[in-house]
Amino acid sequence: MPPSSMSRCRKSACRGRRSDRPSHPAGRHRFVRPGRPHVGPGLALASDQAEAAIKAPADGYTYLTISGSYAINSILHKPTFDSLNDIAATGQFTDEPTVLCVNPEVPAKTLKGLVELCKREPGKLSYGSSGPGGLVHLGTEFFLDAAGIKATHVPYRGTALALTDLLAGNLQMLSGGTTTMLPYIKSGKLRGLAISAKTRLAAAPDIPSYGEQGYPTLDFNLWHGMIGPKGIPGEIVARMNVELDAVLKRPEVSGRLAQDGVIAVGGTQQAFMATIRAEVERWQTFIKRTGIKLE
Repeated sequence: MPPSSMSRCRKSACRGRRSDRPSHPAGRHRFVRPGRPHVGPGLALASDQAEAAIKAPADGYTYLTISGSYAINSILHKPTFDSLNDIAATGQFTDEPTVLCVNPEVPAKTLKGLVELCKREPGKLSYGSSGPGGLVHLGTEFFLDAAGIKATHVPYRGTALALTDLLAGNLQMLSGGTTTMLPYIKSGKLRGLAISAKTRLAAAPDIPSYGEQGYPTLDFNLWHGMIGPKGIPGEIVARMNVELDAVLKRPEVSGRLAQDGVIAVGGTQQAFMATIRAEVERWQTFIKRTGIKLE
């Protein structure tokens, strides 16, 4: 029988970095039904709590919310568990595209203009990140590599500090999730040059995708989802997946997320596991080829 009392839901985050607020829509739209699992708001715990969650008893009472950084952490931080074979993918919550922004004082008005500027003056422009080895850092390096350009990395202890310096003009570039960046773009405080969604978003119709600007491989997003320890009975995982999918299909949930440029995903646990595997493969290949390390 599936568990009928409250399940524990832990929230994985990169060391020293926050996870964006759409990561756990179930935290604000609880789906408590008699005799069914309950997932409440996750706690923002240190990344070592991920190991505790994955090594917990596979009884269907402990789950872990994860973000796109999970794939990178599994490569650079080398956890003591197998990030692919020791987990039970439960379901994906969301995809939050990233937006490459520049301070309005940067003369580049388009992504092409930015690439040309960086080629004329390699390394002169600086970009911020939430810290070395994070998704913002590697995502920006992924773009720089694809464009064949150089910029100087300035790591911060969190995206908020990098954003403050970008707004002040101390940085020239920063990639961030739509929930963070769109308000500043719409107010004219930042200029959005490219978005990592496959197509333009209704919440940001004037920002072209990387793909339509000649960079089809830059389609990685700040995805969020939920996993549990390997061995949870299949019927429990299936029921949790159905409940998560039902929440994400509610118009008040998907509509609210869409206002921030976030895509409610849902879908099967098999589809989410395929996403995790593809992301691990993407970053393994890139990190091995470029030799990026935690510094």
